[in-house]
Amino acid sequence: MKKITVIGLGAGSLDGLPLGIYRMVKQANHLYLRTEKHPVVAELAAEGVTYESFDAIYEAHDQFPEVYEEISECLLHLAEEKGAIIYAVPGHPLVAERTVQLLLDKAGQRGVDVEIKGGQSFLDPVFASLKIDPVEGFALLDGTDLRGHQIQPGLHNVICQVYDAFVASDVKLTLMEVYPDEYPVTVVTAAGIAGEEQIETVPLYELDRLTSYSNLTTVYVSPTEEARVLNRQFWRLREIVAILRSPNGCPWDREQTHQSIRKNLIEETYEVLETIDDDDPDAMCEEMGDLLLQIMLHSQMAEEDGFFTVQDVIAGLNEKLIRRHPHVFGTSEAEDADKALENWEAIKKKEKEGKGKETVSRLDGVPRDLPAILTAYKYQKKAADVGFDWDKLSDVLDKVKEEWEELKEAQTLEHRREELGDLLFVIVNVARFMKIDPEEALALTNKKFYYRFSYIEKKLREAGKTFEDTTLDEMENWWQEAKQKKKEEEGI
Repeated sequence: MKKITVIGLGAGSLDGLPLGIYRMVKQANHLYLRTEKHPVVAELAAEGVTYESFDAIYEAHDQFPEVYEEISECLLHLAEEKGAIIYAVPGHPLVAERTVQLLLDKAGQRGVDVEIKGGQSFLDPVFASLKIDPVEGFALLDGTDLRGHQIQPGLHNVICQVYDAFVASDVKLTLMEVYPDEYPVTVVTAAGIAGEEQIETVPLYELDRLTSYSNLTTVYVSPTEEARVLNRQFWRLREIVAILRSPNGCPWDREQTHQSIRKNLIEETYEVLETIDDDDPDAMCEEMGDLLLQIMLHSQMAEEDGFFTVQDVIAGLNEKLIRRHPHVFGTSEAEDADKALENWEAIKKKEKEGKGKETVSRLDGVPRDLPAILTAYKYQKKAADVGFDWDKLSDVLDKVKEEWEELKEAQTLEHRREELGDLLFVIVNVARFMKIDPEEALALTNKKFYYRFSYIEKKLREAGKTFEDTTLDEMENWWQEAKQKKKEEEGI
């Protein structure tokens, strides 16, 4: 019979070893240890227990996953060769023991039976040393693979397998995504082992500067209700918005509807764009928060009406991103950005067909409320995709001249409006041929105009004059002065 019996060596001393486990160890013919770097091992050796350890495998690899993979394979081979073996791990076999999980996953396919025996988990002495009650809620996390989303500020966070300063450094950086740099964290080493236990509480930023790390080290982060921590959590934002809309919330927020705050969504979007144009990260951060608030409000209203929640919004977005990036999350390929965009558009078209959405024109996918210039740009691009386009830029420039002449010849207001629209439309086509976003180009010119005109106003104030007592030539001179000054500032 091929069998691996997995036992736990407990958290520290031989006194903590269950009698049954102790007898198994003493009687074992083939005893293998994940590591001999455990306090109870020296006591067992002193009693004449013989064993083999896998410590050499740790030294042969740089990454823990590779270590655990090789240990599990070695154990399966040994079971196939020797029939029955005992595998001993620190603590409890089913608490933070990746090798045991690998054995359980693989053993059935190899015809090997795996039996799990008990052992005291390291958690018991850790809870006792820290004097915390786990019923209050705790999260047991792996320091070698810690992710920011796993950390829950409202719970006791117990982070195990912090073997050394390198792991501690990774843990520190991940915790800093959630907690302030100076937040207190507690490092517990050899919990419950008389004469060896060490407990130190340090600011988070000093976590990787300690020298006491070993395979018996655990990092503990206490629960908190501090606003500076909770306000970084998405659930807290959702909770605040729900409170604002509740009967005891804000009267103004309660009265709003999708339609009443529709314009706010547009305004906040443009304010974000302004911060991008200004290259102002601090303002961008603030304005993106204002834009996110609009999404949260609309989602909350929809949830109250029983339509969807913000979780549905997020789920739909995640599914769409994965579905439309098969070259990232699937098996297809995209050698460049153009190919990636082509894949996106093809999948998007297929999705719409699957939803049974009937379109009168291929232009129907362009949102109705886009600015006119951007709408023209998107119409032209969609038409060009099916070959309705000029062959070269010179043809478009000839069309500009033609539309310009027609505008000059127009006599009535209605005719001039129409011809001006035609001219603007073809100029957008020029931008498209030159691979320039016309909206961005015009925004840049607006910004430039604002700078030069406000420079004129500044000069007027300095001279104690008004526009009424200033000539056009004077203003033109200041305009040119502003233009030159800007060039000098930009090193042109």
